[in-house]
Amino acid sequence: MPSYNEVLAVILGGGRGARLYPLTQMRSKPAVPIAGKYRLIDIPISNCINSEIFRIAILTQFNSVSLHRHITRTYNFDSFHQGWVQIWAAEQTMESADWYQGTADAVRKQSLEIQVTGAKYVLVLAGDHLYRMDYKAMAEYHWASGADITVAVQPVAQNEVQRFGVLKREADGRITEFEEKPKDPETQKRMVSRDDPEKPYLGSMGIYMFNAKALLDLIRDLPDKDDFGKDIIPAALKTHKVYGFDFNGYWQDIGTTRSFYETNLMLTTSNSPFDFYDDKLPIYTDTYYLPASTVEDSRLQDVLIAEGSQILKSDITHSIIGIRSRISSGCVIRDSIVMGSDYYERGHTEITLGIQENCYIEGAILDKNVHIGANVTIRPFPRGTDLDKGIWFVRDGIVIIPKDVEIPAGMIIAPDSIIEDAND
Repeated sequence: MPSYNEVLAVILGGGRGARLYPLTQMRSKPAVPIAGKYRLIDIPISNCINSEIFRIAILTQFNSVSLHRHITRTYNFDSFHQGWVQIWAAEQTMESADWYQGTADAVRKQSLEIQVTGAKYVLVLAGDHLYRMDYKAMAEYHWASGADITVAVQPVAQNEVQRFGVLKREADGRITEFEEKPKDPETQKRMVSRDDPEKPYLGSMGIYMFNAKALLDLIRDLPDKDDFGKDIIPAALKTHKVYGFDFNGYWQDIGTTRSFYETNLMLTTSNSPFDFYDDKLPIYTDTYYLPASTVEDSRLQDVLIAEGSQILKSDITHSIIGIRSRISSGCVIRDSIVMGSDYYERGHTEITLGIQENCYIEGAILDKNVHIGANVTIRPFPRGTDLDKGIWFVRDGIVIIPKDVEIPAGMIIAPDSIIEDAND
C-alpha cells in the first residue's frame, strides 16, 4: 500500500465568487467567515490534516490578501514535522501571462510546482464546501481499484440532478459516462446508477484523486480544456481508468448567498447534520486570544455565539453572532448572521462598532466591522429579489450589509420602505 506522504493536496482557491458578492467584495470565497469564527478554507485543510495528508497547496488568485493572512497565521507545522501548507498564487511567467481560466487550468499553471514535490498522487479539492471526510478511505479505494482517477460521488435526487455533474457508474465502480448538469430527460434516464427511487443518480462532489502522472499528462495533452468537471474528467473516461468513491455523509456546496445563509443558520440548531464539535476530527482555525462572551439580561434561542462578544438586554433567535460582536440593549435579531469584528474599537465612551440600541434585524447578513446606528430596521425581501443600494444589498431576498459599512441611525431597509421610496 502506498504512503499518505506520497499524496499532495491541491485546494482551489476559487475565482471571483460573484454568486457570493458582496461577501466577496474584499475577500476570496474560501476566506468568507462561517459559523462565527471559522473560514471556508478551514474545512478542506482540516480534512487533510485529519486524514494525515500534510502537504497542502492552496491555489489563489482574486482578492487573496485576507486568505493569505489567515493561512499564514493558522497553519504552521513545527520544524520537526515534514508537513507544510503553501500558497501558490497566480503569477505571470515566460510561458503564460494569463489568470487561471478554470479549475484544470489553475493546476496546469502550477504543474511544475506539483512535479517539484515528487508526489505520486494528487488530491484536488474545492475551497468552498462544508463537509467532514476521511480522505484516507478515498486514497485506499483509489489504490485498491487500480484507478488512474477517482471521483468522490454522492447520491443525488431527481429534483437536484440539474445542479450536479452526474455520472454513470458500473457495478465494478468504474465510471463510463459523465454529464454536466443534464437537463434532457432521456439523458437523465440513461445516467441512473442507483436502485433507489428517491436518489437514483450519483453526482460528482468536485473531489478528485489523480495519479500524478495521469493528471500531468491530461492537463498537458488537453491544453484547451480548462475545467475538471466539464472537460478533463469526461475526456479521461476514454483514455484512463476512472472510478467513483461513495461518500454518504453531509456535504454542501456553499456557492450562493442562499446556500451560505441557510447552511450557517442550520448550524445553530441542536439537530444540525454537520457538527464542528468533533473531538476526533476537529475543524481547525486561527487561535483567538479573546475574553469570554458576556450576555446581560437577554433572551437567546438557537444562537451560536463566538468569543469576545457582548450582548446587552436583547432578544436573539436562530442567529449566529461572530467574534467580537457588540449588540446594544433593546435589539431584536431574528434569522440573521452577524459576523462580528476584526478588532475592538478604542477611545469611545459608547459602543459605535456593532449594533446600537433598539435595532430590529431579521433575515440579514452583517459582514465584519459594520456600524449599525440606533433604531435601524432591517427586514427580509421576497425570495428572488436582488438589489444593489451601495451601502446595502439584497441577494435572493437576504439583506447584506457589506464589510466596514455604516448604516445611519433610524434607517429602514425593508420591502415597504422601497415601495415608499419609489412612490416618492
